[in-house]
Amino acid sequence: MYPDLSYLFHDLVGTPIDNWLSIFKTFGLLLVLAILSAAMILYRELKVRAKKGVFQPAKVKFEYGKPAGRGELISNAVWGFVLGYKGFYAIQELERLKQDAAEVLLSAEGSWWAGLALAALFAGGRYWEARRKALPQPKVVIKDVYPHDRIGDITMIAAISGIVGAKFFAIIEDIPALLRDPMGTIFSGGGLAIYGGLIFGFLAVTWYLRRKNIAVLPVLDAVAPALIIAYGVGRLGCHLAGDGDWGIVNTLPQPEWWFLPDWLWAYDYPHNVLNEGAPIEGFDGRYNHRLSPPVFPTPVYETIAAFLIGGILLGIRNKVAAWPGMLFFIYLIFNGLERFWIEKIRVNPEYTHLGITYTQAELIAVVLFLIGVAGVVVMWRRRDKGAD
Repeated sequence: MYPDLSYLFHDLVGTPIDNWLSIFKTFGLLLVLAILSAAMILYRELKVRAKKGVFQPAKVKFEYGKPAGRGELISNAVWGFVLGYKGFYAIQELERLKQDAAEVLLSAEGSWWAGLALAALFAGGRYWEARRKALPQPKVVIKDVYPHDRIGDITMIAAISGIVGAKFFAIIEDIPALLRDPMGTIFSGGGLAIYGGLIFGFLAVTWYLRRKNIAVLPVLDAVAPALIIAYGVGRLGCHLAGDGDWGIVNTLPQPEWWFLPDWLWAYDYPHNVLNEGAPIEGFDGRYNHRLSPPVFPTPVYETIAAFLIGGILLGIRNKVAAWPGMLFFIYLIFNGLERFWIEKIRVNPEYTHLGITYTQAELIAVVLFLIGVAGVVVMWRRRDKGAD
């Protein structure tokens, strides 16, 4: 498929493979698109709920015309240093960047002089900008701030904590690899467990909402369709890149009733980013393997399921609006069911306890399903008691 953009443009317009476009990895681009799609849907859902009076605005004081504070200057200097330190180094190591962007960007190596230069430029630019706009007497304005006005903060917190959580869960899923190469495993660009991202993101965003005195349950209802649709977008990245999140070998004969394309039944993931399988004859690019025999293309199945679940959640959100939290718990039920059953044909490490064999994702899926069912029951009873 398309491990990076050079392979996509090779198919579209015939440009060479493994050129400078290989810097842009398909999975990373789809991950960014997933985050943006989640942010857009969440913003819309939060704004709709604010118009319906679900959220009350917070009175926030804004000051204009102040000189740049020490914190602002330090944060600008830090961002400038990181950009210069890693950015200039990445340009110098362009060939290595094309081969493995994560290895270059996540290493401790960098350009000190470029980092210090951009740190001074960013801090100095912020200082002079604030000085140019400074007023003799700073102006204080009180504004109404709704949850959807904080979408930038919520998205950033969810994205960072989600990636950290996904990496953490992927690491503990393969302890032997961690023991063999601790630093390489921790700072590698691959290996992300979606449930780790969901759990860490949930905890971090909940902390933020409580800190800002924002009602948690209505926000969870708003985030439910955003999460599942973003999940589907992310799974497309897994499929296009061929990152190993595929299914088990499928040598079953295609049933007569099958009306979909053949590759949706069994797919060999040519040019997969892991270079697993057999070499592709006559192809000399970096990603030159395809799976043999083919496997179930489970990422596509999950994308289809995620979009269907997202449509259902959006369709019923007004009908369950009287029960704050209900939509989120329904999402957990669907999420658990979808992931539990897809694990039956996915490749994942298995564990055995008390005679039961399961994967990490299956265990978490069962827990989420049970939490969802319990949550639906509690929300329903709470609503009934309120009506009485």
